[in-house]
Order: sequence, then C-alpha cells, then structure tokens
Amino acid sequence: MTYQITLYEADVSPEQLRSAEQRFRNALEEVLGCAEMVMPVYQAYQRLIGAYGESPDIDNLTEAERMILDQWQAAELAAVTAAFGPNRYMGDAMYELKA
Repeated sequence: MTYQITLYEADVSPEQLRSAEQRFRNALEEVLGCAEMVMPVYQAYQRLIGAYGESPDIDNLTEAERMILDQWQAAELAAVTAAFGPNRYMGDAMYELKA
C-alpha cells in the first residue's frame, strides 16, 4: 500500500522539506518493517485513539491493541526524530499521512 507524507514545517526550503519527508518515511518503514505496513498500522492506531482517546489506559487494551499502540508510537517517535531532530517535542511535529 502506498502512502503520502506531508510535513508541516514553515521555516525550511522546499529541498529541506523533501529531505525531512524522506527521512520521516525511511524511519517509519524501518521501524514497521516495510512500506506496506505503514498505513495499516497507522489506521489501526487511529481507530484505537478514536475509541480510547489520546492516552489510552493500557489495562483496557487487548494484547493486539497494545502491540499496535506500541508499534505506532515507536515508529512515530523514530520518524519525528529523523525528520525534525532529537530535541523536537512530539506536540510540535506536524505531519499528515494519506493512503
């Protein structure tokens, strides 16, 4: 499954933005195993957040739901760090994924 990444960073050139988007993509795919896993894991994560809120109580999740939550959070952290640097706060990282 292919996907598009859009990063929102106002203070960079178009070339820097493309480079950051590629680093973001590479990190997601490395953590999740391949490009085909990005959208399914992201969509499953979005469903979990929709059902349980932004910070779900781990005790209320099934083992499979915890695995999805853990996988996406690890992939997102790696991608944000790769794209924006290690000192960037997650709340400041603006991105959009589309199938």
